[in-house]
Amino acid sequence: MEKVRVIIMGAAGRDFHNFNVFFRNRPEYEVVAFTATQIPNIEGRVYPKELAGELYPNGIPIYPESDLPKLIKELNVHRVVFAYSDVPHEYVMHKASIVLANGADFWLMGPDATMVKSTKPVVSVCAVRTGSGKSQTTRKVVRILREMGKKVVSIRHPMPYGNLVEQAVQRFATYEDLDRYKCTIEEREEYEPHIDLGAVIYSGVDYEKILREAEKEADIIVWDGGNNDFPFYKSDLRIVVADPLRAGHELTYHPGETNFRSADVIVINKEDTADFESIELVRNHAREVNPNAVIIDAASPIFVDNGEIVRGKKVVVVEDGPTLTHGEMSYGAGYIAARKLGASEIISPVPYAVGSIKSTYEKYSQTKDVLPAMGYSDVQIRELEQTINSIPADVVVIGTPIDLRRVIKINKPAVRVRYELQEIGKPDLKDILTEKFGG
Repeated sequence: MEKVRVIIMGAAGRDFHNFNVFFRNRPEYEVVAFTATQIPNIEGRVYPKELAGELYPNGIPIYPESDLPKLIKELNVHRVVFAYSDVPHEYVMHKASIVLANGADFWLMGPDATMVKSTKPVVSVCAVRTGSGKSQTTRKVVRILREMGKKVVSIRHPMPYGNLVEQAVQRFATYEDLDRYKCTIEEREEYEPHIDLGAVIYSGVDYEKILREAEKEADIIVWDGGNNDFPFYKSDLRIVVADPLRAGHELTYHPGETNFRSADVIVINKEDTADFESIELVRNHAREVNPNAVIIDAASPIFVDNGEIVRGKKVVVVEDGPTLTHGEMSYGAGYIAARKLGASEIISPVPYAVGSIKSTYEKYSQTKDVLPAMGYSDVQIRELEQTINSIPADVVVIGTPIDLRRVIKINKPAVRVRYELQEIGKPDLKDILTEKFGG
């Protein structure tokens, strides 16, 4: 019987997971390639034989997604699996059309085929778009569960940008762990807040192995989602964060709509900065497609350390990178804080951008007023540092989830913007979690 020859389209995350849990040990399939997009410098690598298993003694090559039509023909591919997130539905169907036009099947793999079952209860926190507020929601969930006396371990959606073999199973409990694994800025943004809570968070490549390690030290597992992907684990409680600053996206982006439709709890976040009509549009969509979900209203209030130095000053604002790039936001919490604190001018970083930072502006022109904190490699981190230090600002407003001063040297005063989830009214997350896991 002829093997089904497969290409998996991805971005160094969901693609590897789908391979590991579905394809790795099934001889009826042969995964002949991965393609890569969204994340810089991941194509041209190989998914290593140590992770690919006995059926793949040479590993699996990773090609740029732009090579897909040629690869389908040259490698005699029967099926192409789409395995990345935070893209419009229309974008997905354009990719499907490319695949179909070249003769192959187009496949979206669902939860039943890709979720791993835990021996411990699992709470998942996901979103309809990246930048909706998953991280602060996850932190709130962890704090509540720990106050209930539960041993909580979080597991973060993958961010494997380095040596995949070394990153197969990663456990982060200290800042030294971040240095040991050579974490990028993007990774630090997700892991540091958990460390600041005194909590443990796992990540990596092989998510069944990661789960089995986490289960050894946890009463409850918290899945900390990435982008707007759905969970890798079967969840006992699914919390999904919606963003009224991008109202309507909950029904027009893949796979965020999957999350929105399958949530047990929908948190409508950012109600302190969104208009009433947008909030109500998200609420009405929730009632329409998921009437059984509990809706929690919430805000993301901003806290700034030493914020008085911003008033009357020229500032440059540095924001979370993915929120601005494939999240398509033109600004974030840093920009809001700078305006609120009375900055005299917010300087556009565009004329001062160098290297890959300059290329980022060419691709994502909506970010022109703020600086996305791109840091996927040592070179890019240095280019970010050079860009910040060349801008003639009085103060740097850091709106990223971590303090950038830990990883780069900034030659001017800086303030740090923090934001936390604040529920409005009842029910709140404590009510939901106590009802589900109390006792």
